[in-house]
Amino acid sequence: MRVNADFTKRVAVHFDETDWVASPATGVDRKMLDRIGDEVARATTIVRFAPGSAFAAHTHDGGEEYLVLDGVFQDESGDFPVGSYVRNPPTTSHTPSAMAGATILVKLHQFDPQDRTEVHRSISGDDDLQLFQDAHEDVRVQTWRAGEVVQLDADQGLEVFVVDGSFAEGGEEFSVWDWLRLPPGTQSQAIAGEGGARVWTKSGHLSSMV
Repeated sequence: MRVNADFTKRVAVHFDETDWVASPATGVDRKMLDRIGDEVARATTIVRFAPGSAFAAHTHDGGEEYLVLDGVFQDESGDFPVGSYVRNPPTTSHTPSAMAGATILVKLHQFDPQDRTEVHRSISGDDDLQLFQDAHEDVRVQTWRAGEVVQLDADQGLEVFVVDGSFAEGGEEFSVWDWLRLPPGTQSQAIAGEGGARVWTKSGHLSSMV
């Protein structure tokens, strides 16, 4: 399966315009943002867990990072409420579930194979927060004030996911849970909406894909 797999192109996915697709696990549905592969895939996905749903135990050979958007996500290491950012590096394993239901943004098989850094952070309370940085990528949460013009430097590629609020880029409006991917070599601008914007960004990681 290939979804938005040409990393030389700008891609925008709007949450309200994208259908849910059932996963192999009962009660778990997905909105695929990009994907290369079938059930074991390099993927960026919004995943919705119905109350009481779970995935079987599995190992993340290529790593996993996720941001909890709604509800409480769970595994053997604890409960992760809204605003939790977690990185499970390559070779880690877990049994994810959501007893009360949850929605997450998750990225799979996109880590440096040598990365062994586990991260458990909350994005609550800080306007701007660096969640992770190494030689391969930079992951942040940023708050853009109403009407603020923000330079989007995608020299090595950039992803922007709207956690709250809205912004415009390239004449296109992005609101809650919308996603924008800019290819390497792109320079652009975002203009925050009337209520400002809270965004999750990832940069520096796409040059190897083009």
